[in-house]
Amino acid sequence: MQRHLLRRRALLASAALAAGAPALAACGPDIASDEESGASSLLKAPDRTEGEITVWDRSGDLFEVFEGVIADFNAKYPDIKVNHVAVDIDAKLQNTLITGADVPDGVFLDDAKVGGFTDYLWDLSDVLAPYAADIAPQKLDVNTVGGGVYGVPFDLDPGLLFYNATALEAAGIDVEAIETYDDLLQAARDYQAAVPGSAPIHLEQSAFLGQLQLEMYASQLGTSIADADGNLRLDTPEFERILTFLDTVRQEGLGTRAEYLTPTDIAELDNGNQVFYPWAIWFSFAPQQVLTETAGDWRATQLPAWDAGGARSGAMGGSSFVLPKDGKNADLAWLFYEFLMFDEAGYAAVWGPGDVYPEGLATSIPSYTPAADPAKPLYSGITALGGQDLWTVATEAGAQIPGGTPTPAWWTGAVDYLGNDVQRMLDGDLTPQEVLAQASEDIQTNLVDRQ
Repeated sequence: MQRHLLRRRALLASAALAAGAPALAACGPDIASDEESGASSLLKAPDRTEGEITVWDRSGDLFEVFEGVIADFNAKYPDIKVNHVAVDIDAKLQNTLITGADVPDGVFLDDAKVGGFTDYLWDLSDVLAPYAADIAPQKLDVNTVGGGVYGVPFDLDPGLLFYNATALEAAGIDVEAIETYDDLLQAARDYQAAVPGSAPIHLEQSAFLGQLQLEMYASQLGTSIADADGNLRLDTPEFERILTFLDTVRQEGLGTRAEYLTPTDIAELDNGNQVFYPWAIWFSFAPQQVLTETAGDWRATQLPAWDAGGARSGAMGGSSFVLPKDGKNADLAWLFYEFLMFDEAGYAAVWGPGDVYPEGLATSIPSYTPAADPAKPLYSGITALGGQDLWTVATEAGAQIPGGTPTPAWWTGAVDYLGNDVQRMLDGDLTPQEVLAQASEDIQTNLVDRQ
């Protein structure tokens, strides 16, 4: 698979890439409230099973996965024609919703963008009600705005600790002894002593992905940079603790500073200098598709906890399906997404072995807990992970992710402040406390207060 898909997966599984959501909120036409218009924004399940729907996805691997499931859907709903269109959603969706012209019935959308589009989307509370108790809390939370649920949850992206098992075994490092982040620091020190010149822990150099990873760490502690009402809550003991950990890695020379899967990063992974990678499950794409010298050497385990007995995973990125109000057949599009996510035939076709991923879609797990049953794997041994049963590791980690909050529309804009300030800390120019104070003031003044 082409290298650009690596970059695409990192960005699509993460927060919004452009400031589209804030622009939409600022520039969109006035929408009458439900009370003013007399119309309900609650989508109802259709009483028909025939018609035609248009659904938008981005081109690439997931487009091909969903394309392959249409035949399974039509086996259940033979009279619903699915027009599956590859679209640059970031470039096209905003203007389409504003103008109301040629609006699709369903759209694959980053979780981080849902909160910025809710005026244009159906509230799915009613149709999701039969499934809500079995959806991962974090995924339901990120799609809930003002009491309404605006996305059909797709993937759950638990954070995992990926590690080079071959290199660590040669150095005498016992991964099973790593239970906390303090243990990880000690394991990195021990590895560096055994392999002089190594820098064992990944330190993300991209401001955007570094901020996303920061949110993964915060998710473990049950927090995020904004609360459920969109209020900033960055300057806290939890974030200070996370930044202090990252700054310790920097100060002690225990980290490889590189941007996710750029040539430098890949080289340091393949030469055994970088052996610990705390990241979302979608890092599994690297040993499967990119690493050459160490493919087969890598394994995954749960993230360390911040405190003994604490959560061993946090969410890092994710996407859902949304249904625009102006879509002509959004109710039929609901049947399509209901099949993909909640029908065994659908989710088995999405995550199980197929033409695109012969061993299964092992870069995420379903957010619907009956589909993410550790005892009923949709994929199992991954050759590039030495045959490891990644399904069991990921589903156990996913079950530990605390609940979340909707991603605020200003999240991407915050990268200019928080994301960049974290990088300045890793340059040695700021302390963790200075990052939190400075970024909080800048985000509050330049983003939150200007909404």
